Amino acid sequence: MQPWWLDTVCANWDVAVAMKGEQITGAWAYPLERKIGVALLRNPMLTPYLGPHVFYPNDVKESNLDSFEHETVAELMKQLPEAEVWHLALQPGMKQVGLFKKYKLKPEVQQTFLLELGEDEKTLLANMKDTTRRNIRMAEKEIEVTSSTEYLKDLYNFQRNTLVKKGQSLPYSFKYIRKIMDACVANNATALWVAKSAGKIQAIVWQVWDDHCSYYFMGGQDQEANSYKAMTLLLWHTIKEAKKRGHSTFDLEGSMDEGVERFFRNFGGDRALYIVLHKNDSILWKMKKMILK
Repeated sequence: MQPWWLDTVCANWDVAVAMKGEQITGAWAYPLERKIGVALLRNPMLTPYLGPHVFYPNDVKESNLDSFEHETVAELMKQLPEAEVWHLALQPGMKQVGLFKKYKLKPEVQQTFLLELGEDEKTLLANMKDTTRRNIRMAEKEIEVTSSTEYLKDLYNFQRNTLVKKGQSLPYSFKYIRKIMDACVANNATALWVAKSAGKIQAIVWQVWDDHCSYYFMGGQDQEANSYKAMTLLLWHTIKEAKKRGHSTFDLEGSMDEGVERFFRNFGGDRALYIVLHKNDSILWKMKKMILK
């Protein structure tokens, strides 16, 4: 929800703001998008969550938190532009499903894993699955971890090769992720971690962050190498780096894919659900989706 991020991934965007007196109680940034004459509200590419954000007063009672959230989100919803098509993923923790259904939106539940970083490294490691800890210990003896954005193209190629083997293609270009990387570097909000064994790249993890949270943004590995241990070590490395930066949370940006979900779950984080709001009232957009299928 940082302006510089939205400037990077959106051609145009705006923000709804809820007020109570002179106090801002909530904000919801959204892209202004129109394709083939259809108004869309959806997350920009590689932006997993997009609002709303509620600013709770320090003196609000716990029993009033839900009512305050409901009132704030209701005000923000009134300000959002009319759109025939929605595919908007919200931040984890937002629970106002009834309010969204009132606007004839269909909520779908997705999941991520959030790792709270208040514990020391020894405790964080102890909370992981035994096999994950063993892989980390073994990898530390044979794999070197460095940081350099010059390996972004290698990450892109790893991802593309993985999808090609599944008969799929990447939905974004290298130019697009290069633009995101440049913006992240300019705002001191990123690191690209590279795991090498005997001088050969095994795996790469792209980490981004804001003032409070670090995110596993993107990762890739050499499909020709036994890189499972390398990816495990890289994730542990990014978690430790997030803690050093004083971040309170590490978001693994979970997946509904069974294998990926199992891998993330082994790191001991808490499963967190988030809502994706759907609507499609456009005949044109329905036809487009049918053609693409």
